[in-house]
Amino acid sequence: MSSPMLTVSGPAAEVVASDGSVVLNVPIALKRRSGRQVVTVAGAEPVVVTRAGTTPLQLALARGHRWLRMLETGDAASMCDIAHRESTNHSYVARHINLTLLAPDIVAAILDETLPEGVQLLSLAINPPMLWEEQRRWRAGMTD
Repeated sequence: MSSPMLTVSGPAAEVVASDGSVVLNVPIALKRRSGRQVVTVAGAEPVVVTRAGTTPLQLALARGHRWLRMLETGDAASMCDIAHRESTNHSYVARHINLTLLAPDIVAAILDETLPEGVQLLSLAINPPMLWEEQRRWRAGMTD
């Protein structure tokens, strides 16, 4: 999945309308870093855009728990059944369900948005260690 990206290039410009209003055109670039939108303006420090909603990791964790609950209650017969209902593939469902196996402190870090910069969904969801202590060492190694 590719991240949306907006790039407006060219010099900054000021346009004064006949009614006296001023329009500023500022070249910017919107990028995604670790699931967060970053706005960059030429000659300025990047600004992280915060939003009131949930992060992609939080959404993935919630989705994984919902799908696991569907399997446990019999609402879905298999991960393939869930994938068919969600119009996605089996591996996508499996990766999200893997998030339900994470250590409680790692889950808390996802919910509190305190994971170290650079930790991404795929690094957490693809084949995480089964033992929580190993997960903690593994997660620490992700940011080194």
